[in-house]
Amino acid sequence: MNHDQPIRILLVDDHPVVREGLSAMLGTQADMRVLAAASDGMQAMQLFRQHQPDVTLMDLRLPGMSGVEVIKTLRQEFPHARFIVVTSFHGDQDVYQALQAGAASYVLKEMFGEELFKAIRTVHAGGQYLPPGVIEGTEQHLLPHGLTPRELDVLRLMVAGHSNKQIGDALNVTEGSVKFYVNKILSKLAVTDRTQAVTTALRRGIVHLDE
Repeated sequence: MNHDQPIRILLVDDHPVVREGLSAMLGTQADMRVLAAASDGMQAMQLFRQHQPDVTLMDLRLPGMSGVEVIKTLRQEFPHARFIVVTSFHGDQDVYQALQAGAASYVLKEMFGEELFKAIRTVHAGGQYLPPGVIEGTEQHLLPHGLTPRELDVLRLMVAGHSNKQIGDALNVTEGSVKFYVNKILSKLAVTDRTQAVTTALRRGIVHLDE
């Protein structure tokens, strides 16, 4: 690593305003240089392969491929690639998946500024950086949610607003079996009813509305 050269950065976010804002902000730092900016997962992989940046700022919610998928794919090709997840989404399951995929840091968009600069410098130096606010908000649930694939299927249909009978028909199981799965889901998510389960699943990023 050449300390005399600026940190070469790739931006990945589907919102032009965010990309422009990030680029302008990073442009104020003498030791950082934005190489390129991508608006979706496929473009991110193309630009990464082309520029091989020191650090990539990666949004999680992208059209086509998710940020997590992009990180997984690129880390297989470039094991030493360094990623910082930058997102406005507070779901801690997304944090877990991103870190599992190989991200070295996670920064909320509301923390832009010195917090982001510190994360970039730490990750560029080979470290891992999680801001205190993120850690406090996610440490309780940073481990996997513990739901089985079948329970996840049921939960997704619950989020979509289906009744137990509709879920049973969709999964080809009895209504009694669905009730059993629902009770297991409530227990594992530490909630008391379906509404709380749906709210918790969405808040923690276990299930997304666009699935």
